[in-house]
Amino acid sequence: MTDSHLRTLEAETESRTAAIAAAIAGLAGPGDVIALAGDLGSGKSVFARSFIYALGGSGDVPSPTFTLVQMYELTPSNVFHFDLYRLEKPEDAIELDIDDAFHEGISLIEWPARLGAYLPPRRLLITFEFGTNEDARLLHLDAPDAWAGRIQGLEAHV
Repeated sequence: MTDSHLRTLEAETESRTAAIAAAIAGLAGPGDVIALAGDLGSGKSVFARSFIYALGGSGDVPSPTFTLVQMYELTPSNVFHFDLYRLEKPEDAIELDIDDAFHEGISLIEWPARLGAYLPPRRLLITFEFGTNEDARLLHLDAPDAWAGRIQGLEAHV
């Protein structure tokens, strides 16, 4: 069992959310799983899009709500963006080759609770909460030991 390290970051604007995503993208590598939780419209897709752009993605980066997964060939790793909002049961994720993605690239997972026990414990969980104005968000980071050192000085980079 790993210890969990909690941290909350405040993003007053969408551009600040994008900066946080870019900073975390710079810390991520193959085999990392980043779970993005929160209500509809809370900033999960903004974060994922900014993360992908920070690693060299370009063009339209839509949330894969209907396809469930979109893969981006980027450096230092492929990024698998999952939107599991429409996933009916956790077992359906097996058909998406989600386990392969967990080992071969960086996985961004919107609606991670839909994975149930299939969500790896080594994941960085970011829960988005609405802030005090329309664009403000609170990002609650729940980091296992493997992420704790990496996010230690995150605030200084955003």
